Amino acid sequence: MSHLQSVQSTLQPDSTNYAQLTAYSDSHNGISWGYMHAAPRPCYTYTLLADFRNWFADLSSLIDSSPQQDKIAYAVIASSIPGVFNLGGDLSLFHRLILERDRMSLLRYARACIEPLYMIATHLDRPNLKTITLVQGDALGGGFECALSGNTLIAERGCKLGFPEILFNLFPGMGALTLLGRRIGHQQAERIILSGKLYAAEELYDMGVVDVLAEPGEGEQAVIDFVRREARARNGTLALRAAREISQPVSYDELMRITEIWVDAAFRLGPKDLRMMERLVARQNGKAESLASQPQDALLAG
Repeated sequence: MSHLQSVQSTLQPDSTNYAQLTAYSDSHNGISWGYMHAAPRPCYTYTLLADFRNWFADLSSLIDSSPQQDKIAYAVIASSIPGVFNLGGDLSLFHRLILERDRMSLLRYARACIEPLYMIATHLDRPNLKTITLVQGDALGGGFECALSGNTLIAERGCKLGFPEILFNLFPGMGALTLLGRRIGHQQAERIILSGKLYAAEELYDMGVVDVLAEPGEGEQAVIDFVRREARARNGTLALRAAREISQPVSYDELMRITEIWVDAAFRLGPKDLRMMERLVARQNGKAESLASQPQDALLAG
C-alpha cells in the first residue's frame, strides 16, 4: 500500500475541491493533510499555488470557527506523487519569460511562489497551529524551499533534496537563504546553495536541516508519532517557537526583496546558461514521465 493509500484508508477527503491538491482531515489527531499532485509536471504551477492559498484560507476559517477542543493543531504539506515531493519552479515558464524579456510576468510568478511559503513558515498567523512538511521523495529548488518553510521538516531516508540553480548560473530566490540560514547558519547555507548538490535526507538530518528522519514508507506514521510526542510538552514547544520567531523572524519584505534580486539575476543569464536551463527543463519533463518506473531517479542524474 502506498503512503497516500494508507492515509486514504483511515480518512475522508475534505469536501472542498482543489484542482492539484487533496486535503484530508484527521480530527482524532488534530491534523489537516494536504497532498500535492501538480500536472503536467510535479512543480509549482499557478494552479497548485492557487490551491495552496485557497486551502490555507479554508483552514484558517475552520480553525477560527471551531471549538477549542476540535481545532486543527497541525497542517501537513506532502505529495501524492511517488518519489517526488516537488521539483520546484516551473523551469519551462522561467525559460520562456526570460527569452521574451517579460520581467513583470516572471516577478508575478515569483511572488505567487513566495506567498504560500510565507504562510507555511508563519503557520497561517495562527499561534496554536504548527506546520509540518513531509518529504517522501525528491525536493529540488523551490520544492526544497517549501520543505524548509515548515515549522518541522520530516523526511524519509533515501530522499534527495538540493538546489540545482547554480548549475545554470542562478540561485534559489524564493526563501532558500532565509529559511536554510535560520536552521544552520548562513555560511553553511551558502555552501549548500553554491554546491548544486543533491543531499540525502540522512546527510541533512546530521546537519540539522531535517528535524525527524523516517524510514521509507513510514512518513505518515512519523508525523503522527511526532504529534503524539509533542502533546506532552506542546505549551512549551509553542512558547519556544514564539521566542525563536522574535529572535529569528521570517520577514515577508525580506523574502520579496530577495525574490526581486533573483528576477534581476535571471535576466542577466547568458546563452550558455539558458542552454543549461533547457537541458534541465528536458530532464524535469523526463522525470515526470518516468515517475512510475524510476521514482527515485535524481533530476540531474545521467
